[in-house]
Amino acid sequence: MVTLSVVTPMFNERAAVDHFVARLRPVLDGLGVTYEVVAVDDGSSDGTVPRLLELRDGWDQLRVVKLRRNVGHQSALGAGLRAARGAYVVSIDADLQDPPEAIGEMLAKARDEDLDVVYGVRSDRSTDTPFKRKTAGVYYWLMRRLVGPWVSGQAGDFRLMSRPVVDTLNDLPEQQPVYRLVVPSLGFPSGEVTYVRAERVAGETKYPLGKMIKLSLDSVTSFSAAPLKIATWLGLVTFVICLGLVVSGLAAWAFGVVVPGWTSLYLAMLLLGAVQLICLGMLGEYVGRIYASTQSRPRYLVAFDTGDATGEVDVPLVTSGRA
Repeated sequence: MVTLSVVTPMFNERAAVDHFVARLRPVLDGLGVTYEVVAVDDGSSDGTVPRLLELRDGWDQLRVVKLRRNVGHQSALGAGLRAARGAYVVSIDADLQDPPEAIGEMLAKARDEDLDVVYGVRSDRSTDTPFKRKTAGVYYWLMRRLVGPWVSGQAGDFRLMSRPVVDTLNDLPEQQPVYRLVVPSLGFPSGEVTYVRAERVAGETKYPLGKMIKLSLDSVTSFSAAPLKIATWLGLVTFVICLGLVVSGLAAWAFGVVVPGWTSLYLAMLLLGAVQLICLGMLGEYVGRIYASTQSRPRYLVAFDTGDATGEVDVPLVTSGRA
């Protein structure tokens, strides 16, 4: 049995692949354990897959799992977790912002202290832009209050997990899992390894503002009903404001101070319309997730996996990952 699997989602990482392999392989070779590297291509269009297949010719432990289209970082990570065979599984990105050298420390800590999860925690994020640090701080602050205090303030998707944890994740029915929240919510014994976050070795970030907002939305709606409660309170506050407008209108009528009220009416309509649309949008997010769950469509389809028993890469596999 393979002792360690390293799962690496990749999307247009051609410029980073060689750097990543050059640092990762010596680390894994020096651990003295059997291992595999599961590189999951998330629909790249820049030559990432051909280069991975070239590198595989001289590195038998490298597996290439190609997805049929881009499905997003978390779903690609899920595909890698399902494909991984190791007793321990490490997830790490290919941009080298998280150091492969910490993997050995993670594995030793898990074994010595009988832990199921070891998180890579960033002790220093000075290499990130001020905007990135600020938005990340707001994200984790919000998650700790909406989801629970067990969410680490500086832990991303760089972590080591035991086979029981991975099997549990693979059995979860969620369509849009956010693993940085799901894993700590399971309650397995865990520890931390700290490191200094480095700059991206090459290429461009795969988490621009739009994807960061989507991750935040997925995180909130997957783990908390707080937006629905906020919608309820918005409705109550608006109702009170409307009652105040009714009272003021009756008082003006009673005292004969009747003036054209188009301004107040206009503002009231805007306020009511805005609150209603916000509430409908929140409800729509949850209803949409329920709808997607009832459809039970696969989160991803695997075009081929070089670790398949046949070893063929020219005949696509019809492998799906269902939540």
